[in-house]
Amino acid sequence: MKKVFIDGKAGTTGLSIYERLEKRTDIEIITLSDDLRKDENRRKEAMNSSDLTFLCLPDEAARQAVLTAENPNTVIIDASTAHRTCNGWEYGLPEVFDGGFESIKKAKRIAVPGCHASGFTVLVKPLRDGGIIKEDVRLTCVSLTGYSGGGNAMISEYEGENKSAFLNAPRQYALTQNHKHLKEMTVINNLKIAPVFMPIVSDFYSGMLVTISLFKEDLDIGCDINTIKKLYQSKYNGKIIFYKETLDESGFIPADMFSGKDFMAVTVNGNGDRITLGAVFDNLGKGASGAAVECMNIVFGLSPEHSLIL
Repeated sequence: MKKVFIDGKAGTTGLSIYERLEKRTDIEIITLSDDLRKDENRRKEAMNSSDLTFLCLPDEAARQAVLTAENPNTVIIDASTAHRTCNGWEYGLPEVFDGGFESIKKAKRIAVPGCHASGFTVLVKPLRDGGIIKEDVRLTCVSLTGYSGGGNAMISEYEGENKSAFLNAPRQYALTQNHKHLKEMTVINNLKIAPVFMPIVSDFYSGMLVTISLFKEDLDIGCDINTIKKLYQSKYNGKIIFYKETLDESGFIPADMFSGKDFMAVTVNGNGDRITLGAVFDNLGKGASGAAVECMNIVFGLSPEHSLIL
């Protein structure tokens, strides 16, 4: 039986991971009481006695936690932003990389992608790898998310008794174009120019719709909307990420349509001149905890979708 430790179990991502694992009989979850979960020595001991540790911590705390890892056999899966573009860390989105599943299986250090970045990379990387768009393409990305993406503090804001009227309507944020996911969105997809990124949080608990806009002129010569559709159909045909010709409901795509699920659906809309790429998933599922558990399954030699909510 594999031993697993969740460092930061009280947070939104950590709790969601725990909920996906607590009924499994093939793993033992190492737990610390509330009065010990911030004890650095006990956390270090738990990590180094585990076969695999999830880090569900703020960035600096995640970096410090990694420094305390002394057991060479312990696999670390970091859900923070800290290591997503670091050498020696596998990016935990195996579906988009050639040999991605095998790389995750062998890895000792795995960084779970950011929720917005997950949708962006699923849409963009195949186009970059296939030469359909160039490294200097200027992309615009809009991402709608549920408020659980803001963690416990934002959940309390939206669900508290004194909820502000300003929270009733969708709110765009990261207005200075300096969102923490931009680095991985740019680096992982081999882009020279960071996209214009417009994240929007709205009054629903979980779910995410990432869209990217393209003009026909952004595509390589000979490529069009059908080229992209065929590429996605070929690449994404599994149980966790798959292509759907249509996702809309009477012309609308709701961002929360897959709330509570661990899969992602990819679709393409538009016309010959203007194209919209879309990825719909749960920001806590394939955008966070579901992706982390998927990576754990691969490391342990199990089916990637084992115990996921599909």
